[in-house]
Amino acid sequence: MALFRQVLRSTNLLRQCSKVAAAQQQNRGYAEMALTFACPSDVYYANANIQQIDVPATNQSFGILANHVPTIAVLQPGVVIVTEENGEKKKFFVSSGSVTVNKDSSVQVLAEEAHPIERFDRDAVRDGLHKAQADLAAASSEIGKAEAQVAIDCYTAVQKAME
Repeated sequence: MALFRQVLRSTNLLRQCSKVAAAQQQNRGYAEMALTFACPSDVYYANANIQQIDVPATNQSFGILANHVPTIAVLQPGVVIVTEENGEKKKFFVSSGSVTVNKDSSVQVLAEEAHPIERFDRDAVRDGLHKAQADLAAASSEIGKAEAQVAIDCYTAVQKAME
């Protein structure tokens, strides 16, 4: 019986300690969401405090704030918008990748390719979109059509982000 009481006390102690640890983990403020955002060629944010990040996921685009439900999603070609601590918004085009939201309000965005929107040239994007549309019209194979459609989706997303 004494062993049972000791085990019960230990269980209660563990439960109380885990609540304390969980409360300490969730102690980040509104503007304290840690973001790591990188691709093979660049690291844009490394454990940086931000207010919000909006990502283009496969099913739908969504915004992430501190204390967001833990999530794993696949990125589709589109624009990631990072709202920094000072309220400034930075836009990045991503081709694909993944986003992970952790219980401790940390977020990792790992992109295959990512570039700040200001690196793009409007005329080059417009010309690339016209070429991709012509490639889609001329494609005779399913692979050629799929490749052209991916290019159209990418150029359209960049063009929209530049507006």
